[in-house]
Amino acid sequence: MTLLADLTLVFVAGLITALATGLGALPFFFLDEISDRGNVFLWGLASGIMVSASLFGLVDEGLTEGAPAEVAVGALAGVALVVVAHEIIVDAEIDPRDYEEADFKKLVLILGILTVHSFPEGIAVGVSFADLNLTGPEFLGFTVPLLAVFMTVAISVHNIPEGTAISIPLKSMGVSKTRMVFWAIFSSLPQPVGAVIAFAFVRLAREFLPFGFGFAAGAMVYLVVSEFVPEAIETGKGLTRGGKPELVLGIAVGVGVMLPLAFM
Repeated sequence: MTLLADLTLVFVAGLITALATGLGALPFFFLDEISDRGNVFLWGLASGIMVSASLFGLVDEGLTEGAPAEVAVGALAGVALVVVAHEIIVDAEIDPRDYEEADFKKLVLILGILTVHSFPEGIAVGVSFADLNLTGPEFLGFTVPLLAVFMTVAISVHNIPEGTAISIPLKSMGVSKTRMVFWAIFSSLPQPVGAVIAFAFVRLAREFLPFGFGFAAGAMVYLVVSEFVPEAIETGKGLTRGGKPELVLGIAVGVGVMLPLAFM
């Protein structure tokens, strides 16, 4: 396979994860709204999936490729990048309601801000394809690493609750169902780009692969701790015990769903 074919496959995998975000809007084709209890559970589910994918997928593979110190340094770099990026855009936080009202220039700015949130997930997909055509089962003429399958599935499932969270305020504005799907997908468009960049880098500089796995894992776990869990707690304020039982249940289900895939 040529490098172009490999990059195309990785881009398609990243695009699949972005398209999965659109699935989060589908419940509104059948329901008028999703309860706070349901939303807290979904945020917990996404958190459990992300942490499982990071620890049982990326960190484990990183330790296979290199020393614990290399993975740890990569993880710290991933956390640092997200922290710095958040500081840069701290005054530019956006609401999905802005999508519908923005002109082209504003949409470009919004997409740049969204990159901070979804780019690490694209990187995770990209580095998971590092052994493409080197090991794994055959698929469409490619030899696809099992880790790549695991990460693509994990990020895709995780993106569904994010799509739901994006669709809720759009629903309140009376935005059409099809446009809610579109805007949910729009929010994850940086993922296929991040996947291609990360894949190209680790294929050309494989000595950095342990750092790459650690970087993606650190960034994703930090996103869970700094964004997903606080969002769930904020949403669950009006529930019994602050929604913590629903959050814990969601995390447990997310971990339980991903564990069988992790040990394939």
